[in-house]
Amino acid sequence: MTEKKQLKYDIAYLKMAREWAKLSHCKRKQVGALIVKGRMIISDGFNGTPSGFDNCCEDAKGVTKWEVLHAEANAILKVASSTQSAEGATLYITLSPCTECSKLIHQAGIKRVVYAKDYRDSSGLKFLEKAGVEIKYLPYE
Repeated sequence: MTEKKQLKYDIAYLKMAREWAKLSHCKRKQVGALIVKGRMIISDGFNGTPSGFDNCCEDAKGVTKWEVLHAEANAILKVASSTQSAEGATLYITLSPCTECSKLIHQAGIKRVVYAKDYRDSSGLKFLEKAGVEIKYLPYE
């Protein structure tokens, strides 16, 4: 695929991830993720509580509850429970990954991460670069 065509797809998938983020019940920050392989979306996720838990992500003081799953973790767990494999896939995410999710991304075999906004800690991105995962910052709007 040409660079120009790839950029067009990258922008489209990031816009879709942004729409997916709107499904999150989190008040502080809504994050969306898509895993794409061979131009096919094989998984999706947004940040939120585990299945069967109350959809409230923050406590009374506005602090995120410890049990909240990040968007990329939800997408990786979803693909893991399917017949698909994330090996060689691209992760599109609205916010760059934290260190914990970066380990999951690497272990899932994802080879490329395209993100739109920087997380406060860039350690996750540094880990992914060290692991040989291609990183692309693509801010929207």
